[in-house]
Amino acid sequence: MESTEILVSGGGIAGPALAYWLRRAGFAVTVVERAPAPRPGGQTVDLRGAGRVVVERMGLMERARELTVRQHGLALVDSAGRITARMGADSFGGEGIVSEIEILRGDLGALLHEAVAPEVEYLFDDTVTGLDQDADGVRVTFEKAGPRRFALVVGADGLHSVVRALAFGPERQCVRPLGVQTAWFTTTDPMELDGWFQMYNAPGGLVASARPGRLPGEVKAGLSYRSAPEPYDRRGTAAQRELVAARFAGAGWQVPRLVAAMRTAPDFFFESMGQVRLDGWTRGRVALLGDAGYCPTPLAGLGTSLALVGAYVLAGELAAAAGDHRVAFGRYDEVMRPYVRQAQQLPPGGAAGFAPSGALAIRLRAASMRSMNRWPMRNILAAQFAKAGDIALPDYPLPGSR
Repeated sequence: MESTEILVSGGGIAGPALAYWLRRAGFAVTVVERAPAPRPGGQTVDLRGAGRVVVERMGLMERARELTVRQHGLALVDSAGRITARMGADSFGGEGIVSEIEILRGDLGALLHEAVAPEVEYLFDDTVTGLDQDADGVRVTFEKAGPRRFALVVGADGLHSVVRALAFGPERQCVRPLGVQTAWFTTTDPMELDGWFQMYNAPGGLVASARPGRLPGEVKAGLSYRSAPEPYDRRGTAAQRELVAARFAGAGWQVPRLVAAMRTAPDFFFESMGQVRLDGWTRGRVALLGDAGYCPTPLAGLGTSLALVGAYVLAGELAAAAGDHRVAFGRYDEVMRPYVRQAQQLPPGGAAGFAPSGALAIRLRAASMRSMNRWPMRNILAAQFAKAGDIALPDYPLPGSR
């Protein structure tokens, strides 16, 4: 192709990871990110399976381990705070519900940003507003920057991808709602977690959770509930906080403290869980990566692995095809499709298993977890956790990979 300039929309995890490998392959990369700077904090994400291998090939694993959030594992609790079931972080070879390597999303994003920033142009506090493709490239318009041309455009901008909306169609055609709404936030309320990621289920499909953060005294919290998709302003956080508070009124355990902390948390984030299902992840000179193309939802626990592996494969195929996007995009789909299909299969019970509606179902969930290290549940769960590594990563001609 005449130009080697590639625009990546999204500066979270998938975008910087792709930028890293594209630069190794000799492409000129620009990353546009809506936020004014790399987003700090956030909840923990897993480094597991093939995603862990990609980070190792980037030479970043040692630093990632230094940033790991220390947790004993997952513990289910009742309204009085008594543990009803638990699974240690060392279960299933460190690849269980809470994996051996858990890192804050912001820490992983910062690590990737630091690895590429000296060689990549960043456009912060901006977003794509238009894509006009022709035979030689894509004319891109931005909210703030002037129009520019690129050889290719990659949407790595999450579940509510702007690039996907422009090139593939409205979100309602691409995203399958799971019927779960979640609020994430950070609190410094000194909860007694004893190093465990504690989770409480209440009737009505309510799930409250709290886990240790990386910094002393920091708690990463979540309040989830099952419901049909609800109309809300994605940027109107005051109404979102009230919506969540109303749902959790009267719930037990530490919920009143969590709701109080949620009302003033500066990093409050509200999201409707949904899976992105598309027949193809490319349209002409535009491609989708990570959650923008194949979000599996947090219930699958494989979003970070898909983002890291997808970035490695997409850049690798572009390098192997000497920039011929038609060949590279076809191979990208061929290599990733089986991995994505497996990763998007939810654990047993799906949303109902995560947020059971009644007291009996909640007791059965705890009983199920207590049996996870015994046959036959162990075999079922082992297959679920093994999906993270269920891909043979190709060796691409990417100079500088370690």
